[in-house]
Amino acid sequence: MLFKKIRNEIVDMEREIAVSGFNLGTWGNISIRADEYHIAITPSGVAYRAMKAENIVVVNLNGKTVEGDKKPSIELPLHIEIYRAKKRVKAIIHTHSVHCTAFAIARKPIPAVCEDMVQIVGGRVEVASYFLPGSQELAQAAIATLQDKSACLLANHGLLTVADSLPEAYKVAQIVEKSAQAVILAETLGGAVELSQDDIDFMRDFYLHKYGQK
Repeated sequence: MLFKKIRNEIVDMEREIAVSGFNLGTWGNISIRADEYHIAITPSGVAYRAMKAENIVVVNLNGKTVEGDKKPSIELPLHIEIYRAKKRVKAIIHTHSVHCTAFAIARKPIPAVCEDMVQIVGGRVEVASYFLPGSQELAQAAIATLQDKSACLLANHGLLTVADSLPEAYKVAQIVEKSAQAVILAETLGGAVELSQDDIDFMRDFYLHKYGQK
């Protein structure tokens, strides 16, 4: 397998996400940009705990399978179009975590109230218009909604995160889910208070250019 390392990385992440409860059954999907011309993506309808490296599907940017013994996720068009539109993106995770899904089915954005979320996402998490799974319309709606952020909600569906690595995409998913839960809890205390755009911009710049061991 030419892309064995990347396929194993996806399998390991699938198992971690299964333990987290972010995805149940066979729903949700993960991909990595394998190189300039190929992506590796989870297969359709295979349980996470049963996933093997050979099940991970490698396709070119026209959607033609070059490696893998299964058919790719129905959301392959979504992943391909994001990689085409956003060259900086190296990994994509789509989850159905409960609190993010609550916002998605209410078609309400997750407000910019948590400092860690605005740092890692770049502001509030917006909701992409509803289109059927696997459609080109859904792909274009997600791209338009993401803009320069690292996450968006898919209406009546779940959460989509993008990043320059798979661990970073998962970290975004974790922070956004925690923030969604916190906002729902804050409503019982009188409501969440959004941060100012100046504060959001400052913290986003700090995260991108100064946070950690840079």
